[in-house]
Amino acid sequence: MKIETKLFTYLTPFFFLVGTVYGVLVEWQEPVGFLALYLSGGLSGMIGFYLGFTGNRVGLRPEDRLDAEIHEGSGEQGHFSPWSWWPLALALAAATGFLGLAVGFWILYIGMGFAVIALVGWVFEYSRGDHAH
Repeated sequence: MKIETKLFTYLTPFFFLVGTVYGVLVEWQEPVGFLALYLSGGLSGMIGFYLGFTGNRVGLRPEDRLDAEIHEGSGEQGHFSPWSWWPLALALAAATGFLGLAVGFWILYIGMGFAVIALVGWVFEYSRGDHAH
């Protein structure tokens, strides 16, 4: 994760520098722009720190080594569930919640209830095994 760590770590001072230049140009009268750039710099620094910490703990990946072979990156990359319907249910619950913010708060509460059900279903999807309903 050396490349990702360097990318986010180098972006951190860039965001702070651009935020300061922006603040000077608008004479610190427009608070959203420079604050957003400062927060982006902080977020970039946190992501860079996390990737560096995780990269030191996990070790080098084939992408990080110059002598790596193509076959070293093959194999299982993670656990994915292409048959799961819970992300769709959670997205519909989120859409219902945002509709409630626009139309009326009583719809928001219905969306929150659906979101809790969908999130619990998605988290515990594999507690009974693959394809278990």
